[in-house]
Amino acid sequence: MKSGRPKSTLTDKEEQIMQMLWEHGPLYVREMVELYPEPHPHFNTVSTTVRILEQKGHVGHEVIGGSHRFYAITQMENVRDSRISSFMKKYFGNNYLSAVSTFVKEEKISVEELRRLLDMVEKQETEE
Repeated sequence: MKSGRPKSTLTDKEEQIMQMLWEHGPLYVREMVELYPEPHPHFNTVSTTVRILEQKGHVGHEVIGGSHRFYAITQMENVRDSRISSFMKKYFGNNYLSAVSTFVKEEKISVEELRRLLDMVEKQETEE
């Protein structure tokens, strides 16, 4: 992949493999297959997905004893930030207050948790 070219977004299957690499570090495809819940996907299916991730520039590999061990290039924080931005734009029109309000209304976050969040923000502002 050429440098400077934006990396494409991840499919759910690709993101699942990235999660494995972020959590466990470099892995062989056979190790990835074993990390899946039963029934495990076929080796070739996982291998193809990993190769696509490599073509997209999200994954790299090193050759060890003739086998390829894959590692994440893209950082989890970058994918998380991109997913959050996309979610916020798609469902809340980039209105974060609306999102938090929805979470409170649907009891996904309590008033007490919201107070703690405000305390954290205020503490962070005083430290800057």
